[in-house]
Amino acid sequence: MSGERDDRIGLAAAGGLGALVLATFVAITTEIVPVGLLPQLSRAFSVPESTTGLLVTVYAALVAVLAIPLTHLTRALPRKPLLLGTIALYAIGNLVIALAPTLGLVVAGRVVGGVAHALFFSVSSAYAAALVPERLQGRALAIAASGASLGYVLGVPLVTSIGAALDWRAAFLALVVGGVLVALTAAALLPAVPLAPPPVGRARGPRSALTAVAVVNVVAFFGHYVLYTYVSPLLLRAGLPEQAIGPVLFLLGAAGVVGLWLAGLTIDRDPRRGFLGALALAAVCVGALLLTGGSVPGALAGTSAWIVAFGAIPVFCTAACLRTRAVAPDLAAAVNNAASNLGIGLGSALGGAVFAVSGIPAVVVVAAGAFALAAVLVAVLRRGFPVRAV
Repeated sequence: MSGERDDRIGLAAAGGLGALVLATFVAITTEIVPVGLLPQLSRAFSVPESTTGLLVTVYAALVAVLAIPLTHLTRALPRKPLLLGTIALYAIGNLVIALAPTLGLVVAGRVVGGVAHALFFSVSSAYAAALVPERLQGRALAIAASGASLGYVLGVPLVTSIGAALDWRAAFLALVVGGVLVALTAAALLPAVPLAPPPVGRARGPRSALTAVAVVNVVAFFGHYVLYTYVSPLLLRAGLPEQAIGPVLFLLGAAGVVGLWLAGLTIDRDPRRGFLGALALAAVCVGALLLTGGSVPGALAGTSAWIVAFGAIPVFCTAACLRTRAVAPDLAAAVNNAASNLGIGLGSALGGAVFAVSGIPAVVVVAAGAFALAAVLVAVLRRGFPVRAV
């Protein structure tokens, strides 16, 4: 019937979303892979793990600082070539790391990757939303975000396992090959989308709503990465063998997929309640690690439940930023990108400091408190987190 609404995603849009899934897979794997290779990198350059954890901090700090200005400067450039260029930069940065003779050059490679990341998620989130009608944007964002979950499920564990079987240089070379293949695939499958029109007159949504979402984003990502950056030491402390870190990261990534699936059930119908539930679950599960984290089964159970909760959080943050309609979609995505990476950078930096001074239990306390604070903010800042999606 003519009055029925078609909620199917077209073939061209589906191909484009598939390309974004693969590109996001490479992006997230590149961002997070030092977490799995932390012990190897520490031994290779004779520095403590709290120092090599700063490889995550440097990367995130660059994204936090550059996401908004780079997105603004490149707004007049065609979206597809710009997105492909960011994927190529990931490959170049990983190649620099794979060949680096010193820790300084490893940091330089992370700088290249950080520049790519500053643009990639700002462009790709708006790209995914532009491929479908507005009523399907939450679903499109969740599909594209599944690439991030695949990065946790397959990317980081696979690259970590390559590092354990061969060495960390081989792990980064594998990422180079993956980046090149994904760039070629995206060039073939990704449809071109028009540039976002410049804002005319006053924005449709209040800037305060976007600010509220950004603040929650920072706090939630801080809570996650203050502990996740040091998840390898956490698991080793519980008695897990180092050779098992890669397989366990695979299981944790699978837990993140469950969380993303749960987010997909509510993100277009009841995003506020779904977001609150994910944050509250994360706070409880992380806090429970104080009681269960001393044994391998307890640490695995608590960590898995925490990752299920966090698997839902990034897509809720992205959708909330875009739905404020305070600025153009690409700039809203840039605000989201900057806020999440500000949280990542602050979390990994403070986590390293707390870890070095007081050990993993203190880091667990900080993480649980941050998730609880984020839940309170969502409950209080109603303008940025309405009950209805549109």
